[in-house]
Amino acid sequence: MVYHKLLCFVVIFACQYSYAQKVGLVMSGGGASGIAHIGVLKALEENNIPVNCIAGTSIGSIIGGLYASGYSPLEIEKMVKEQAFSDLTKGEMSPKFGYYVRKRDDYASWRTLKLNLNGSLLSNLATNLINSVPIDFYLMETFAPANAASKYNFDSLLVPFRCVASDIEKKQSVVFRDGDMPSAIRASMSYPFYIRPISIDSTLLFDGGLYNNFPTNVMYEELYPDFMIGSSVTENSQMPSDDNLYLQLRNMLMNKSNFNPVCENGIIIQPWADVSIFNFESVQRLIDSGYVATMRQMPKIRSCITNFENPEQLNAKRKIFREKVQVSKMVYDKIVIQGVSPKMQKFVSKSISNKGKPITFKQLKRQYFRLMADEKIKSAYPTTKLDTASGKYTLTLNTKRDKHLFFDIGGNLSNRPISNFFLAVQYNHIGRIGFTAYANGYLGKLNSSSHTKLRFEFPTKIPFYIEPSFTISRWDYYKSSALFYDFEKPAYLIQEDLFGELNIGAPVGNIGKIVLSGGMSEWKNKYYQAEVFSRLDTSDVSIFDFGYGQLSYQINTLNRKQYASEGTNILVRAKLVSGVERYYPGSTALDTVQVINGPGHDWFNFKITIDKYIKPIKYFKVGVFAEGVYSSQDFFRNYQASILSAPSFNPIPESQTLFIDDYRAHQYLAGGLKAIATPYKNLDVRFEGYLFQPVYSIIKTKDNKADYSTAFLYRHFLGMGALVYHTPIGPISVGVNYYDKNENSFSFFFHFGYTIYNKKSID
Repeated sequence: MVYHKLLCFVVIFACQYSYAQKVGLVMSGGGASGIAHIGVLKALEENNIPVNCIAGTSIGSIIGGLYASGYSPLEIEKMVKEQAFSDLTKGEMSPKFGYYVRKRDDYASWRTLKLNLNGSLLSNLATNLINSVPIDFYLMETFAPANAASKYNFDSLLVPFRCVASDIEKKQSVVFRDGDMPSAIRASMSYPFYIRPISIDSTLLFDGGLYNNFPTNVMYEELYPDFMIGSSVTENSQMPSDDNLYLQLRNMLMNKSNFNPVCENGIIIQPWADVSIFNFESVQRLIDSGYVATMRQMPKIRSCITNFENPEQLNAKRKIFREKVQVSKMVYDKIVIQGVSPKMQKFVSKSISNKGKPITFKQLKRQYFRLMADEKIKSAYPTTKLDTASGKYTLTLNTKRDKHLFFDIGGNLSNRPISNFFLAVQYNHIGRIGFTAYANGYLGKLNSSSHTKLRFEFPTKIPFYIEPSFTISRWDYYKSSALFYDFEKPAYLIQEDLFGELNIGAPVGNIGKIVLSGGMSEWKNKYYQAEVFSRLDTSDVSIFDFGYGQLSYQINTLNRKQYASEGTNILVRAKLVSGVERYYPGSTALDTVQVINGPGHDWFNFKITIDKYIKPIKYFKVGVFAEGVYSSQDFFRNYQASILSAPSFNPIPESQTLFIDDYRAHQYLAGGLKAIATPYKNLDVRFEGYLFQPVYSIIKTKDNKADYSTAFLYRHFLGMGALVYHTPIGPISVGVNYYDKNENSFSFFFHFGYTIYNKKSID
């Protein structure tokens, strides 16, 4: 205390008598509110106020670290305004760094529960709300070059720097002054339950704001400023209520912070910061608030500053420092894997290395995110260090495998009798190769099905997987449509699908994959050919036993598995089908033969689908959809059997739950537009319209056979208008569908969940 009083006397004396001064800037934590620190930096630089040293907590450590690493306030402002930064705050990464070949297939899952059967129930609870992998790599990419240029001493950065984290075991603050700068900042921002904590030197560290949210004491005791400027964007926690768990935990964890300098010779800037801790949507408003709040204090600041910054000298110094810290010059010649078994180390090493050859940072980034797309790996925390002798870097990945068992629960709740329940289980293992065993089940009036598969992943130079699977499903369109619709053709239809398939897949870049498939199927349909039937009647049965082979190429960067509003999905598929038809006439059939075996059917099918979204203005997006199908398929025994096996057009979610003859043809062209407005976060207003143009429509003859119409004679329109709210577990949608040329063309729907099913063999 005597030391602080003596120091205060000295700095006040220096201020009054215009002696040279060292200016320190302290930035508090505060979540999204800390974006206001950028405005503070902008105002200080515009007025030539020097920042000779800087200290920060949490978001203050990120902004302070960027400035200390040579980024100007304008560059930092540009960075936080980019979509990539917004994605980071949500634990998301750019689609171009996704790895589609390892993406889970789309099912009706709401949530995935990951379990370790050897642990207790509490040990299986998630410790973080968002995925920290994109943040981990971003911090290494952003700060590692400056860290190496400073020789891992924070005093040798462009601006000397300190940040703090919290050791909750010892219940004390931890100050970082050297070492791995990305890890120091990552520890400082590890807000409990939001982002996973990290270990440094075997100590688990959390957000620095828990014990020191405004490190003025660190500034004075470590960096010795003559004059201090503090930017505070937070207050001590509100009093908790008995029904607010978040505030209860926050008050239990956090110490009260002192938001005043430790002596009189300093100024506190308090920008407007009335946003929630994780709300990064008001970036410009926060930056402006920091700027305005600083300008209000500028006369006081200038009255105590004697050595003003020379802008030309600052820019020259910044340029020299930045030339030493270009990430594009980083080359890695050694990769060290820690934290997992030797077999898993080999899997990880093969997935990310280049056969022992040096790799550039650009190559490393692509390979790293490919690795982290593997759901069997929980984390691979990256640290990097320069070997001054070789000029190359060593990458160390502290790796953790994810839990062995995944459980998925989901389905769809609907106003129509198409509601279903979805449950799935998955077992994961990594050795020299990756292995996954998966099984799911749907239960509902429309669809009941089960799908099982095994997947073997090989981390070769061109990684690939082998995936055998088996699917059995039953579709009852009569029960799912009769209550609300008057689509009378067919009035009765039950489909049963039993097939096994083998897929061999490989990546094409990061966002595409190519898959070679082959399988065998029994496709059974039960139906009446007459519109009037009784309970005493027996249905016709058509069975198609067939084998198939197909080659598909797909690119997928859509942001959602249903009701997407961003990204692109392109599917190109060629399929060969060969099989034999069996027909068992029912009591309403014109055929009198009891069993009809044959004929055989062989055809080629080619399909291309394009679904792309663009954003012409803020809060509004336009989707463009196009689909074309060519099939050399011939007719089956009767009209019903022919239309049942024909390719179908189902662009809106509910259309796949109905069987409508008009949207089926052997060759067709189709397209549509989507208009999507987002007036509020997670709420979309969608309007979609599509035109379906068969080349030759399949028509019914008087003797119940199938025939083609004149080319391009008929065309059909369908559309949808809906409100969709995207909850954390699935979409809630309410709206109206339109199918033209039907007695009841309009249908109202309400869904909670996904209308996504196991695929059919005939599709």
